[in-house]
Amino acid sequence: MRGVAVLMVGYRAAGIVVPVAGVVFLVVLVMVGIRQGRPGARRRLGYYTADELLELDTQELALAVARMLRRDGWRVRLLPAPDRPRLCARDAAGHRLDVAFRPVAEPLPDEDPPHPHPHRGRQESPLRLVVHRGDFTARDLRWARREQTIRLLDGSALRRWAAGTRLNDLLSQER
Repeated sequence: MRGVAVLMVGYRAAGIVVPVAGVVFLVVLVMVGIRQGRPGARRRLGYYTADELLELDTQELALAVARMLRRDGWRVRLLPAPDRPRLCARDAAGHRLDVAFRPVAEPLPDEDPPHPHPHRGRQESPLRLVVHRGDFTARDLRWARREQTIRLLDGSALRRWAAGTRLNDLLSQER
């Protein structure tokens, strides 16, 4: 009722422009709300529910993580690999991030480094992020603590990230 009263006062003060502008504003607001509420639009922006994460296969999970990284301001490139997708990302400060997806954190003996090609600029090692929808074992956690450039992102952290928590906040809580 207050909105109608405001539109009537605006009509008396400025003419038909105020009620028309008010109605147009409400229509745009409703359309944006509907668009943002649709699952496809929400996922393209990098927001996922816990149930949606569980339904994703490894390739789709890599795409979801790429969208979440972009949402957090990273430039992301998907490195094609049919069996084990990887992402390479860089933020505005020049920090690099290599993301691997696998059920266990320990790298396989025959696994290639995430980037066989040299990077331009700084030669610091990129931070390696291992994403897993479940829980890591105590052995995996010990292995990651020994390595200086490895971070593990388990299922609970992945769900918080998908809901909107920034990756930097999750990684700072981990250490």
